[in-house]
Amino acid sequence: MKNLNHEKTPLFDALMEYVNNNTIPFHVPGHKKGKGMEKRFLDFVGKNVLSMDVTVFKQVDSLHKPTGPIKEAQELAADAFGADATFFCIHGTSGAIQAMILSVMGENEKIIVPRNIHKSVTSGIILSGAVPVYMQPEVDKNIGVALNVTPEIVEKTLKDNPDAKAVLIINPTYYGVSADIVKISEIVHDYGAILMVDEAHGPHLKFNEKLPISAMEAGADICAQSTHKIIGSMTQSSMLHVKADRIDVLRVKQVMSLLQTTSPSYILLASLDVARKQMMIEGKKLLDMTIELSEYARKEINNINGLYCFGDEIVGKNGAYDFDPTKITITAKGLGITGHELERILAEKYYIQPELSDMYNVLCIFSIGDTKEKVDYLLRALRDISSELYKDGVDIMKSIDIPDIPEQVISPRYAFECSTVALPLEESIGQISAEFLMAYPPGIPVLCPGERITREIIEYVNEMKNANLSIQGTEDPNVEYIKVVNDLQILNITA
Repeated sequence: MKNLNHEKTPLFDALMEYVNNNTIPFHVPGHKKGKGMEKRFLDFVGKNVLSMDVTVFKQVDSLHKPTGPIKEAQELAADAFGADATFFCIHGTSGAIQAMILSVMGENEKIIVPRNIHKSVTSGIILSGAVPVYMQPEVDKNIGVALNVTPEIVEKTLKDNPDAKAVLIINPTYYGVSADIVKISEIVHDYGAILMVDEAHGPHLKFNEKLPISAMEAGADICAQSTHKIIGSMTQSSMLHVKADRIDVLRVKQVMSLLQTTSPSYILLASLDVARKQMMIEGKKLLDMTIELSEYARKEINNINGLYCFGDEIVGKNGAYDFDPTKITITAKGLGITGHELERILAEKYYIQPELSDMYNVLCIFSIGDTKEKVDYLLRALRDISSELYKDGVDIMKSIDIPDIPEQVISPRYAFECSTVALPLEESIGQISAEFLMAYPPGIPVLCPGERITREIIEYVNEMKNANLSIQGTEDPNVEYIKVVNDLQILNITA
């Protein structure tokens, strides 16, 4: 690509010019630089951010048809992340993932995905009408965490489904585990398929050699990133990166325009612009400090009775080719409590809010915004909790096996659009689900629309509920009922 100047922030600069010129706004939004905003909100947020909350006009460009500063900002981002084209996304990486799938997949076309996909992938599959073929990722039963898929399982699934149009992988996972994405890319392309990557948790990978390789560097054709997760853009702002060899860039542009609001937040867009600059100019130094802080925390946690924080020792296991050290997974089994209970104690007693908890673990995300002072406070809290709860020889919690992938009877889209009836969970066994069942966060489904409900799944859900973990996906907020397919024509065919 061209030799671009990454000191520039074209979109942010255009907004600052608008503000500094004291432009009089006879345009939306109605708060008019904060003057019409409710006082308590205005006093807290301040006029600066509200003064750049603008709408579409020539000076600040249009997200749907960029010709000025947004176009230039996206070109700089593509150069920074090693893409041929980059699209700014202000409806989260969930929206970018849906756009990624809709840009490539059509109705009844096969897409190979790992089972531990985020629900946004299944949403994209439903919207596109594609048919998912699931791969089982490797699982570390000691910590109850899904690792990643191996090149071998990718190749086997492609061999069994040579008509698959695309393969989508998660890299890295929520817990920082990376696959051998270079080898997977070679395999996928050898079969003539497209490689998509959910890189929500890896926007920082490109900017430090101590981290796993990024999707674009590894040969992916298209990837969605949560710029806001580890590097410095605002929540809900993400990027979609594209290589043009196998992907129709104009098609991606059309899909993004179809999905995104015509009233985008310029505050979010500007935060993407400055986050790119920060990474290109200071990224290596900032991430060096983040990695150092992460390794310090990991070492200290592993010296606390009853706690364990996995790291590089996981590399080499099936499904764990590499590891992102900025993900701090604290396993609480040795204290005889669930990860959910540890999160509750940290939040309610110490005002520390982790990213998520699961049956056994609490996940803390370290980023360029963390400091040693805050990490030391976390460590003090964990030592306090250990001193109160740890008992030598405590009964460590038994592992609960994740259910096998159930039978897919009809496509997710077909199930989603069918007539349905709500049944109590216990009475739904054997029926075709029209809804999701997932532990959230991180939103990994144990049941998707179109799949046969099994006793094993219902028992697993009940165990998760008994452990006070959040189960979501059903219309019933208490997850006592689940919608099942009630289409007689389908039921007669699939009986």
